Amino acid sequence: MTTSQNGKSLGLAACTAIVVGNMVGSGFYLSPAAVAPYGNLAILVWMIMGAGAICLGLTFARLAGMVPAVGGPYAYTRLGYGDFAGFLIAWGYWISIWSSLPVIAIAFTGVMIDLFPALGNRLTATILTLGVIWTIVLVNLRGVHAAGLFAQVTTYAKLIPFGAVAIIGLLYIDTSHFAEFNPSGQSLLQSFAALAPLTMFAYLGLESATVPAGDVRDARRTIPRSTVLGISIAAALYVLGTVVVMGVVPRPQLIHSVAPFSEAAELMWGRGGELAISIAVVISSIGALNGWTLLMGQVPMAAARDGLFPPLFARLSSRGVPAIGMVVSATFATLLVLVQAVGSDSFAAVYRLMVGLSTMTAVVPYAFCALAGTLVASRLSNGQKTPRVTVIELIAFLFAMFTLYGSGAEPVLYGMVLLMLGIPVYVWQRRNGEVARTQSVETQNGAPIRPAASL
Repeated sequence: MTTSQNGKSLGLAACTAIVVGNMVGSGFYLSPAAVAPYGNLAILVWMIMGAGAICLGLTFARLAGMVPAVGGPYAYTRLGYGDFAGFLIAWGYWISIWSSLPVIAIAFTGVMIDLFPALGNRLTATILTLGVIWTIVLVNLRGVHAAGLFAQVTTYAKLIPFGAVAIIGLLYIDTSHFAEFNPSGQSLLQSFAALAPLTMFAYLGLESATVPAGDVRDARRTIPRSTVLGISIAAALYVLGTVVVMGVVPRPQLIHSVAPFSEAAELMWGRGGELAISIAVVISSIGALNGWTLLMGQVPMAAARDGLFPPLFARLSSRGVPAIGMVVSATFATLLVLVQAVGSDSFAAVYRLMVGLSTMTAVVPYAFCALAGTLVASRLSNGQKTPRVTVIELIAFLFAMFTLYGSGAEPVLYGMVLLMLGIPVYVWQRRNGEVARTQSVETQNGAPIRPAASL
């Protein structure tokens, strides 16, 4: 069946590009500076977290193989645990997406200002940040095919310079930079816990191919393959890239760096190398914005179709995209940018907290989905014997829980508060759904329709 016949426009290359594009974003090219205080332990943690991410990816691959449902983590949580758990995951996951957009967009703006210093004022920076967010929204409003093609172009373009640093850069490393295993002064467990959320932020997006499942060709095969392939590419890039940057840039300098890959490229290849990496960061930011914007519309759309989100999120434009939900989500992201631009300490603190919570609210769905496989299988088994929880799924669950532990008490506490704020929305939607069903039954039975009392 051709693409035009089945209307599904995302193949293996596009889905892999979405996974890699969403993962290899601002968290990647800023991470070497963040993990530098932990020395060689940081490299080991990258490997361990990569293995955990692959285990999570395999659990999503198993779920997608059983039922390629639109909505990714939300859909699988709802199938495994029920409507309420599904709603909480959709609510938190949606928040984590639109609260991450300003971070990626601001990284784009920072590089543009570095390339063109004349743009370095608050008004221009704000216009650039909002401009790139809404430009990518317009690309996605043109349809999933346009978003998938854009993801392929931006992802594979940025892999060339980043791959050059990660591979060719191995020839330039100074082995004396790796003399200390854990120079942070903290215990091994404390250091590991501190590194977990720092590295996990870069792995967010590993589930991306499962979200637009309704637009994926041969989803039962394409989604698992693209998920594992995308995670493997990103993990290799993370580990090798961190090794090179730590091996080229002296640790005291690296700890305070705001552009570690650019500094490493300059030390290896001069101004030309630095410029190439800066351009790659711009492309990377645009690609990550594109991928997350695609998911930003798909997740609430899936929940709205199940009656758990307001119906407007399920409305499709003439091009078949959830345009209203995408615009509403981008509006929330815009408000965060404007709050940051105001410069008020109190509002800025709220903004920073929201950005910090994006990791926590994204990891919670991972914990739910890690053990959802056996529950989903039992629902689809028609009474047949279902497989037990596998070792890979247990590792994935422990991986997610340890990342939550490493996030610290405050983000977890405020993250739970944020999740609980969605309960009134759930109650409203369920009540309206029950009223509608009751009215339908009464109409069919010839009984008078009673007006619904307001909440």
